[in-house]
Amino acid sequence: MPDRQQVRSKLELQGDRVTIAVQEAVSIVDGIFRRIGCSTDIAQTVAAHLANSNLCGMESHGLMRTLQYAEQFETGQMRPDVKPRLRTTPRGVTEVDGCHGIGIPAMKMAVEHGCEVARKQSMSALAIRNVGHTGRLGEFTEMAAQSGCLCIVIGGGGRQRWRQVAPYGGRCAMLPTNPYSIGIPGGDRGPVVLDFATSKIAGGWIYAARSAGALLPDNALMDADGNVTRDPEDYFRGGAIMPAGGAKGYALALVAEMIAEAMLGPVTTEGNWLMITLDASRFREPSAMQTAAEELLQELRHCPPAPGFDKVEVPGEREREHRQRTEESGISLPEKTWQQIVSLSDRRPGVGSQSS
Repeated sequence: MPDRQQVRSKLELQGDRVTIAVQEAVSIVDGIFRRIGCSTDIAQTVAAHLANSNLCGMESHGLMRTLQYAEQFETGQMRPDVKPRLRTTPRGVTEVDGCHGIGIPAMKMAVEHGCEVARKQSMSALAIRNVGHTGRLGEFTEMAAQSGCLCIVIGGGGRQRWRQVAPYGGRCAMLPTNPYSIGIPGGDRGPVVLDFATSKIAGGWIYAARSAGALLPDNALMDADGNVTRDPEDYFRGGAIMPAGGAKGYALALVAEMIAEAMLGPVTTEGNWLMITLDASRFREPSAMQTAAEELLQELRHCPPAPGFDKVEVPGEREREHRQRTEESGISLPEKTWQQIVSLSDRRPGVGSQSS
């Protein structure tokens, strides 16, 4: 059993964990998606993305999402037999159309196109629509930052289907978790990457807790009567996730919903996304920017830690450090969750509904 101190998780498990070799996990999950009807390249892309999320310590967006995606493919919420495509709308806006498929390859296409356009024209703005779940956003904005771009991704919409988060001052779930991600070239250790839900926890943690038989962190979830709870089942009995930072998280979620649905148009699958990409080298020579960034980041790293903390961390670095520590030892998963994934590899998938 892995050292629990080496596993970054918000779950309080009742059972044990198991460690799976990365290639074994990718192979099993890849096989599940290919049998459902995904093309070889999409199945491989999604499986590798989920495994990488676990390696980065993002269990909420890791291999446990296999259960969600399999169910959504089988029920028709997402289509397995499609690939994303670029198009120009009648109003002249570039859009990645996910064609109602999974959003991970669509987001990858958007980053690649956005960076290419930014290098030619200084910046790019595009929409990503008709997509299912897009996985861990930080992987995509980090890709852009590694190529020298500042990348901002804002997503939301679909609140009629994904009512998950209570507005500030309310007790009923009204909005999706509406995440933001920003990646910018950093110092000597790589890009600075922000990736956060506008709720106190990502919806994936609730499903991870449910599949693993675990409890959630305190002060993140309320039951149908507005009382704080740690039981994930209370969410499915009419509860709601609380907004991050009170009124600030609610305001960010509301703006994301306005962008995604009022500006970009009706949500057809799970959510709509706006991606803005800028070529950072147009503002400053890359080596000078890296030097200045490293000076700033070093100051922060050397700040004396507050009680209860070991050190001050830089967003993006902790995920890369976690991946370096775990990619050889393997992926740690709750045993119950891994058993459910393995069972999908032996039969046609069919599991309980999950969301963002």
